[in-house]
Amino acid sequence: MSQLPEQPAGMSLPTSADVARLAGVSRATVSYVLNNNATVRISEPTRRRVREAAAGLGYVPHAAARSLRAGHTRTVLLPAAQAPAVPLYQRLLTRIESDLRRLDYTVVQYGSLGLDPDEAARGWAELRPVAVVSPGGMALTPYGIGVLTRSGAKAVITLGPQPVAGAHALVMDQREVGGCAVRHLLSRGRRRIGVVMPQEPGLSHFAEPRLAGAVRAAEDFGAKAGIQPLPLRYDEESAAELAGRWRTLGLDAVFTYNDEYAMLLMRALQDAGVDVPAETAMIGADDLMLGRLLRPRLSSVTMELASAQSPAEMIDRLVQTPGGAPERHYLLRAAAVARESS
Repeated sequence: MSQLPEQPAGMSLPTSADVARLAGVSRATVSYVLNNNATVRISEPTRRRVREAAAGLGYVPHAAARSLRAGHTRTVLLPAAQAPAVPLYQRLLTRIESDLRRLDYTVVQYGSLGLDPDEAARGWAELRPVAVVSPGGMALTPYGIGVLTRSGAKAVITLGPQPVAGAHALVMDQREVGGCAVRHLLSRGRRRIGVVMPQEPGLSHFAEPRLAGAVRAAEDFGAKAGIQPLPLRYDEESAAELAGRWRTLGLDAVFTYNDEYAMLLMRALQDAGVDVPAETAMIGADDLMLGRLLRPRLSSVTMELASAQSPAEMIDRLVQTPGGAPERHYLLRAAAVARESS
């Protein structure tokens, strides 16, 4: 077993008493200032003096001691699962993390790869977080939610394409992305539509709902429209193989899951002599700048967040008022952007 190095002899850690002496205030005042306690009125010059003294001494509050006094932590856990290649998802995580910090929460990312959902939940619970925001790639179970709640988590929130029973949910409903793409292709007169299904790990949570949305859009249109799933790895060999048999599939359009797969498949189709869009219309998703540089320029589904309250403010509210029924907040708004490829 490895051991941490011992503290060098003669080196002492600064304490709140040291900060109080340097700032000329009481230890209680130091605690109020550094723990952002807004219930006690302290002048701004005093707050500034305490912070400057703490910074000069290199003093930081002891999180574990503060948690014992308060009865809970200010830690929000963001477990790290297989990250989906969805730019909006990554932007949302970054926004949640930065906004929670502004609300005086400590945000901790926890490696969960290789753990089953219940093992992961037990590991998260050991840190006694006040809230957990679980990504879509890690499927929580009722047992795991119970473990977290009993350990002191005041809010367990899932972030992904579908809600989980027993937990609050920030839902990015990917069915709307697939439905939006297919409705656009149908409006252009296309009827036999392929839907790319990425074979890379971690993407099925997003790809399968997008396929379901595409199927629903075609069904709503009528019997003359059809959807065909197209398994595709993100490599040139897989794209070339699919393009090589494209004309045998009888498709006149394709929704490529996202813009990156669109670029891969468009080049393979062009190499195989399949004209885009004359023979096959194409639309991606994410509306990346690179898609606009393709020839023909790529049609895409653009996505944005649609929520009256910021996700971090919602998490803070759930922490402050725990025990309510699970909430569902649908965050995703999608729209087709028509360009030359469709």
